[in-house]
Amino acid sequence: MTQTAASSPTSKSASSRWALLALAVSAFGIGTTEFVPVGLLASIADDQNIRITLAGLLISGYAVGVAAGAPILTALTNRMNRKSLLLSLMVLFILGNTAAALSQSFALLLAARIVTAFSHGVFFSIGSTIAVQLVPAEKKASAIALMFTGLTVATVTGVPLGTYIGQGFGWRATFAGVAGLGVIAMIALALLIPKDLKQPPAAKFSDMLRLLSNSRIVTGLVITALGYGGTFVAFTYLTPILEDVIGLRSSTVGIVLLVYGIAVAVGNEIGGRWANRNPIRALFYMFIIQAIVLILMSFMIPFRIAGLASVVLMGLFAFMNVPGLQLYTVQLAEKYVPSAVDVASALNIAAFNVGIAAGASIGGLVVDTIGIRHTPWIGGIMVLAAVLLTGLAAKRESSAS
Repeated sequence: MTQTAASSPTSKSASSRWALLALAVSAFGIGTTEFVPVGLLASIADDQNIRITLAGLLISGYAVGVAAGAPILTALTNRMNRKSLLLSLMVLFILGNTAAALSQSFALLLAARIVTAFSHGVFFSIGSTIAVQLVPAEKKASAIALMFTGLTVATVTGVPLGTYIGQGFGWRATFAGVAGLGVIAMIALALLIPKDLKQPPAAKFSDMLRLLSNSRIVTGLVITALGYGGTFVAFTYLTPILEDVIGLRSSTVGIVLLVYGIAVAVGNEIGGRWANRNPIRALFYMFIIQAIVLILMSFMIPFRIAGLASVVLMGLFAFMNVPGLQLYTVQLAEKYVPSAVDVASALNIAAFNVGIAAGASIGGLVVDTIGIRHTPWIGGIMVLAAVLLTGLAAKRESSAS
């Protein structure tokens, strides 16, 4: 009996790690399909005979699909078994990427991207709440960070590999490969996710209204959109920045994207650990550094070495805020609207993607008007707005306690 009791926590910890790994593998596939067009914009634009800023809709349109679908679909699927829902989402993900690989027009490609985006939003919203179920309270941000590691590893390997595949075999081959990743992820979820996950209380659309009428939660969502989205003013056009401003050859871009992704993964790990205790305070300092890096980047990218250094620094801080932003929103929901934690998580995933869509759209406007080298400092201004709001939120939380 003593031996069983002693080994039980160890066994549970091991199974939790494997479950988190399954979520991370799925996040890797989803992250790859979200960001791989960054390395393929020029190829898709040339193949479809469209402007590169129109091709940028593959990123901003995808983000709009996530933002629109995440809270609504999360609420509609709230009664489904968590594991069954995860598997259903991966089926949708596979179908969406297969349609993208087979599409013969830009309109069909964009429609396939939006369909795929619906699975993205719900996956990350419920994945975050599942991740925090699997670990002790003091490791919640680290659990979210581990799940989102799949997203960041996608920028390390998935995006550069997808870029190479697209350059060598055509961009359709990249989306076919991503559909294959979806199959692997679905198998991992089927084998490693426990069946007896805690089912959240049945959410109602009135709960969503309660969330959106709470000023603290709304402020948190705006912080997410501005702080995360600011980087995408420049990141959406990272390949043209590397080729046309810094002056790299196309064959070198994949290597830089690999280094960028490594920086993202390191930043995500640091961000998760930093945000474990007090996410809002950690976010305040993260955003300050992020804003400084983006503003300086506009002055650094005309020079090759300095420009490459600024790209790596942007990667280090671009995703560092993700675990803290997601944990902060979940904590606010647990405190103020506990019946709708999943929906709050979905709203924050929507806010991430509103930020992506806004950042990508603003970036396109900047490229068409004052030039691509100005995208980083414009993004830095967005992040500075997040700094101000985060400072006010931290002050409010401090006075409330």
